[in-house]
Order: sequence, then structure tokens, then C-alpha cells
Amino acid sequence: MTQLNFTINSDKFLEEVLQSDLNTATKGIITALLNQVMEAERDSYIQASAYERTGNRQDYRNGYYERDYTIKAGTITLRVPRTRSGEFSTDIFQKYQRMDQALVMSMVEMVINGVSTRKVTNIVEELIGDSVSKSYVSKAVEKIEPEIQSFCGRSLTHATFEYLFLDAMYIKVNENHHSVQKAVYIAQGVREDGFREIIGFMVADVESTKTWTEFLQNLKARGLTTPKMVISDGHQGIKAAVKTEFMGTKWQRCVVHFLRNIISKMPRKNSKQERDTLKRIFKATTKQHAIEYRDTFFELVKDNAKYDAAVKTLDEGFFDAIQYTSEPHIAQKYLRSTNSVERINREIRRRERVISFFPNVRSAERLIGAVLLDIHERLQAAPYKLYDKDNTNE
Repeated sequence: MTQLNFTINSDKFLEEVLQSDLNTATKGIITALLNQVMEAERDSYIQASAYERTGNRQDYRNGYYERDYTIKAGTITLRVPRTRSGEFSTDIFQKYQRMDQALVMSMVEMVINGVSTRKVTNIVEELIGDSVSKSYVSKAVEKIEPEIQSFCGRSLTHATFEYLFLDAMYIKVNENHHSVQKAVYIAQGVREDGFREIIGFMVADVESTKTWTEFLQNLKARGLTTPKMVISDGHQGIKAAVKTEFMGTKWQRCVVHFLRNIISKMPRKNSKQERDTLKRIFKATTKQHAIEYRDTFFELVKDNAKYDAAVKTLDEGFFDAIQYTSEPHIAQKYLRSTNSVERINREIRRRERVISFFPNVRSAERLIGAVLLDIHERLQAAPYKLYDKDNTNE
């Protein structure tokens, strides 16, 4: 009988399979392949294949145990490998389910706290393949909360972060039987080597100078040094907090938000030339060019009172919006806006929509922390940088 041998990229395979629809992939195939992945994990841990004699062996095989495992469209039964020491564990049951666990826990808490609907209950049971209970929540929390707390409180002394992206989004939380808005603060740092990290988040009642200051102070207490530049939207609370906590740091106002603000004050009709001239300002790669393009815009609209408000807004925020021109050309296009951190917000929002509103702040912190931890790990594993100083072709 011919023996078929094949190799797979286990991380990529797991990512695709665990998100797959069982209508297009049979349970038997998925079960067999997942069993093979776990077998390879055990071989790697032991540092020896089956029946292989080697001086590098770290442990010995000790059979299997069965475990049901639920993915998006059903439950499968896997043969989980064991070792004699009992110290081996597979990554499958943790690495690829953290976000789903957090999402399910938030939804379960809605059920338990009496603020759910039949639809929510059905979704929960579909996700975990069983009815829900308080004991389920307790066990899940015991596994995931320490990991999230460790991530959120980790030291930041391992690297120098040159650039800091800050942004806030709003979520709804149940508080005293009322749905109230809470602000979620998120910080993404860019290291000297160009790689990004999620370095902090916080849920607060409001977005203000006081809370932004507290957020930055927490990052500093964990070891964050003064960055070269902070990039954010035009919220005055951020600007004031940065000025207080990071003396000498440049503040870059997000060009996308700033342009949107200026254009909202311009006539909608017959203004294409003016809009194009305005946008040209923030494509400049030097401060002098930006000033020249700004003056060209001023000259173009100087006799039209309909542009007075736009001119005033541009004039007041101009220098805050061109701070990026002082940085290396290779990094400028990434430092002009908060796009990098807003993509993170969209990841959170995609899961938050499923819940509609959180049953409490702790539930919000748990789900958001799990999403951010997953994004952080992907950023660390990614083969690309936000920008590459060594790439002379750009």
C-alpha cells in the first residue's frame, strides 16, 4: 500500500481550518489533520520522532486522551497526545480560541445578568455547542483573565518606542440597568526597528485631559520612555496630556481628520480645484514645500468669503499637521495619520457589534484585551515592519 506523506504550515492551516465551514470540509478530514498537527507538536516538544533513538530526547510518549473541540460550525472529537511527564500541552486549545472565549464570555454574562434575548442565547449555544452556566463562565475566566492581565501590565523597558499612536473609541456598557457610553483608550508603539506593538489600553468614563494624562502616566510607570512623536486626532485632551507627560515630544495631528474638518467648512459644489490644492499640502515631504502649497491655497481662495472658515481652521492647525515632515522620508506616509491604530479599532468593533453592549466594564476589558493580545501577537509574528529604515528603494 502506498504511503502518502505531506507537510503543512500548521499555523496557517489552523487559522484557516478553525474558521472554516464544515459544509465545505468534512469533520473526518479536519479531525485527522488536527490530530496530525498535535502529533507533530508532541514530536517537537520531545525532540524525537516515534521509535527514534536520540540523545536530545526531552520526554516520552504516553498515549492519548479524547477531547471534544468546538469550532464555528460543530463539535469534533480529537485524540490529544500525552507525555510521561505530563508537561506537554498543545497550542490548539488556547492560541486559536482566545478571542472566541472572550466573546462567548461576554455574551454568556449577558444571559446570566438577565439582559439577553433568545437570539443571544442561541448564538452562545451555537458557539460553544452546549447550554451555558455560571460555572462555564468561571472556568473560562480563570483561564483567560491572567493572560490578559499579564499582557496589559507587562514591562515596556524591552524596547525604545520612537513613535506612539493614540486613539479612543466608544462602547456601550450596562451600568445600573442603563446603557452608558465608555471611552476605550488604545496605544500602539513603533519600535526603533520599525515593528509595532500594542502597548496599552484603558476603559474610562469620559475622554478628557485628566484621563489621557492618567493613561500616559500608566505607560510611563511600565517603562515607556519619551517618544519622538505622538500621532493622534485633534482631541485637545490628548494634546495637553502629551505636552505635560512627554516634554520635547512632537505632536502630529492626524491629517485625515484634519482635512475632513477643513473640507466640511468648504462649499460642496464647484470646489474641486480648491480641494485638490488643499490636499496637495499634506502630500509634501518637506516643511518648506508644505508652507508653499498652503500659501498657494490661501491665494486661490482669498477673495471668496465662503472659504473664510476653512482658511481659519487650516491656519490654526497647520503646523501641528505637518510635524511628519521632520521625520525620515521612509516613515512619513505612515506618520501622517492614525490609520494604523484605527484598523485596530475596527477589529474591536467587529466583535463588539455581536454583543451590542457589554454587561459590565470588566467584560469589556476582557474582550477588548483578548482582541488586542491577538493583534499584538500577529504584529510580532508578521514578516513586515511599519516602515524599514534599511530599505533604500523607497
